[in-house]
Amino acid sequence: MKHIITFAGSNSKNSINKALAIYAASLIEDVNIDVLDLNDFELPLFGIDLEEKEGIPARAQDFLKLIKESDGVVLSLAEHNGAYTTAFKNLFDWMSRIDVKVFNGKPMLLMATSPGARGGASVLAMAQERFPCHDSNIVEVFSLPSFSDNFSEGKIINDTLNSDLKAKVETFTKAL
Repeated sequence: MKHIITFAGSNSKNSINKALAIYAASLIEDVNIDVLDLNDFELPLFGIDLEEKEGIPARAQDFLKLIKESDGVVLSLAEHNGAYTTAFKNLFDWMSRIDVKVFNGKPMLLMATSPGARGGASVLAMAQERFPCHDSNIVEVFSLPSFSDNFSEGKIINDTLNSDLKAKVETFTKAL
């Protein structure tokens, strides 16, 4: 049976991106799903001096191992000031010091949501440009605008957006 990991690029305990990632992963049939939480992988702020003094933290190595051992990744990025959250960027920086090919060619469903109408469009564009340099295999991209208007009780309530996500999940699933 295939094994995927899903997580949000956020350390918010009430992350709307985590809710979206969990929902999208729940649409995939016949897979084992591990939901990861960045709060379980807290890391010191990346710096070359710290790396030279103490080495790479075990939690960064653990997270990268989970990516490499998976068959696919469902990731929903939170957007802070048009970019990755500090928690995600810090983890990403540490993992890239272990192996620049962070995503190891794994099929990825890349998503974002936000309270606003752009649905994390800026962070998605940034990731679509940057992640291929780190061996991503972005199979599909999905943006959910206006989270509180379109998501309720653990699912997308806008029929058009929900159908769009389901089609993207189906394409992602075929790539596993």
